[in-house]
Amino acid sequence: MANDPLAEAGFHFDELNKLRVLDPEVGNKTSELKEECKEFVDKIGQFQKIVGGLIELVDELAKEAETEKMKAIGARNLLKSVAKQRDAQQQQLQALIAEKTMQLERYRIEYEALSKVEAEQNEFIDQFILQK
Repeated sequence: MANDPLAEAGFHFDELNKLRVLDPEVGNKTSELKEECKEFVDKIGQFQKIVGGLIELVDELAKEAETEKMKAIGARNLLKSVAKQRDAQQQQLQALIAEKTMQLERYRIEYEALSKVEAEQNEFIDQFILQK
């Protein structure tokens, strides 16, 4: 009961029987709160590290996705270029075929004309030989 007048005056004894101004229960709760705060700060630090790592990973994935996107665009452009070259080459070959077909027709006409001249000349030779 000697503690009661001291407690009323705001003085308390702790577990080591030292005189304290703060109530031991409040002091314990304060210590617990301090520990919980420290744990919370530690967890927040860990959370920040995890989030930082996640952000770095997402950034890396974004860079890789952008790189792959650029590669795909390059491949698509190359494919379009090859298709255009193929079309141009096909047109050139068709023009060459048309040119060669016209040349063949000219040669056929020339051949027919020369065959006719040859036949006339052979007939002339035959008539000349028969007249002698």
